Amino acid sequence: MQKRVFIVHGWDGYPEEGWFPWLKKELEAKGFSVVVPQLPKADEPRINNWVPELKRAVGNPDEQTYFVGHSMGCQTIARYLETLSEDVKVGGVVFVAGFFKKLTNLENDNVVKSVSDEWLKTPVNLRAISKHIKTSIAIFSDNDPYVPIENKDDFAGILGSEVIIEHSKNHFSGSTGTTQLPIALESVLKIAGEWIKMD
Repeated sequence: MQKRVFIVHGWDGYPEEGWFPWLKKELEAKGFSVVVPQLPKADEPRINNWVPELKRAVGNPDEQTYFVGHSMGCQTIARYLETLSEDVKVGGVVFVAGFFKKLTNLENDNVVKSVSDEWLKTPVNLRAISKHIKTSIAIFSDNDPYVPIENKDDFAGILGSEVIIEHSKNHFSGSTGTTQLPIALESVLKIAGEWIKMD
């Protein structure tokens, strides 16, 4: 059965942003089926819009289903996994600049505050989520202006993710020049058991 990968963008994101098209092309060249869904109202992301849309895009998840999330996309994946029935496991997740506890340097704007508060303060059961994931890798940048490095603790401590810290990658955004992300590709291949096929 073909392995599926869903790449989930973050706040203000879209499928053609930054490194998503590059990663999609690289994974498709290695035989994966890759979907980068456009989540609704990306400029004002809400849990009750984003999680059901990801659920609709995925359909029936299984152990041949993998996810890559960027920033708020990481939380969207986690909250989606929380909705699955107890016996369902997915192959794995690569979290890029994910957060559960803290964001910094956000604009002083009512909508921005409302959105960030919703994602930071709405309870999420990480222990329950961890039971749905066979394996995961969490990637952070040591100079991310929005996602402080301390966010890694939830991924390492509760989700059991392998943590990778990249140097000077900012928020891994296209706007700061990240149009390829080899560590994300390597991480997907690793969790999908395709590591040995890396060129």
